[in-house]
Amino acid sequence: MNDIPVTILTGYLGSGKTTLLNEILKGAHGERIAVIVNEFGKIGIDNKLIIGVEEDLIELSNGCICCTVRSDLTRTLTELVESKGDAFDRVLIETTGLAHPGPIIHSFYSDPFIFDHYKLDCIVTVIDCYHIINQLERSLEVKEQIAFADMLILNKVDLLINETDLNTIKNKLNITNPTANLFETTFSRIEVDKLFNIFSFNLPDKLEIQSTVTKEKAHQEDIKAIILRSDFPLDVKKLDMWMNILLDLMAPKLYRYKGILHIKGSEKRMVFQGVHSLLSGSLDREWGLTEERVSEMVVIGRDLDEDWFQKQFQLCVAQ
Repeated sequence: MNDIPVTILTGYLGSGKTTLLNEILKGAHGERIAVIVNEFGKIGIDNKLIIGVEEDLIELSNGCICCTVRSDLTRTLTELVESKGDAFDRVLIETTGLAHPGPIIHSFYSDPFIFDHYKLDCIVTVIDCYHIINQLERSLEVKEQIAFADMLILNKVDLLINETDLNTIKNKLNITNPTANLFETTFSRIEVDKLFNIFSFNLPDKLEIQSTVTKEKAHQEDIKAIILRSDFPLDVKKLDMWMNILLDLMAPKLYRYKGILHIKGSEKRMVFQGVHSLLSGSLDREWGLTEERVSEMVVIGRDLDEDWFQKQFQLCVAQ
């Protein structure tokens, strides 16, 4: 059994991610999902759904199975494949409300067995719209969870007073992560198929940048996104040298970064993305005949000097 897709579900305390997990566990979605959680007690699985219990594993009537993290995530994922590999098609990992997603992502690249059997699909972060503005002001964990996300579920939108409040929240989130897809929900109700088969870690076909944030506002944030762009082709040697320096100096501060680049002398696009010091990239399809050949890169991280990034990126332009 190879390349089992994995979705990581995160969100701050009280955001509604456990409610979302319950919706998945009781849903008639036809997906055989192995859910990994910290402990069963906090989920409150409906006893009517349970058809079998085996140590730290519960089998549900809709084809899902649920297990707790034993000693560490890597060991749990390994044991899950070895003992129940034919019983599920994908994995959903629910993190704690204070979890930093970086080490979890790293687990899928640092262990050979995990790398061979699993494939990261998407990082989903649930947002408590009613409290998010205050949380952004006082919680580094909230900002990190947003920064790593491929999908942001804006939960509890029904508690907002007006559309202006929602637009303010979206603008704040956009400063931190302009590439994440947004979904508005109440009671964490969302169609399951929207959460799966995103495969954002498979070097996406195109880079979605939706930023409308001014530089002045972005400079006020300790965790933010920097958008780099060049209309001129880049020198691959200069780019490689800069990326090596960047990772040596700043890897812990780089949460997510991704880009599609126009390389001088190549008819193909270069696509890449990374998390901290984990970087993957390759030549993609050929540029279209009418396609604008531009280099576009997004860097999401903490305490980043935007002026430095802009200058260094322009130094990679080919002569």
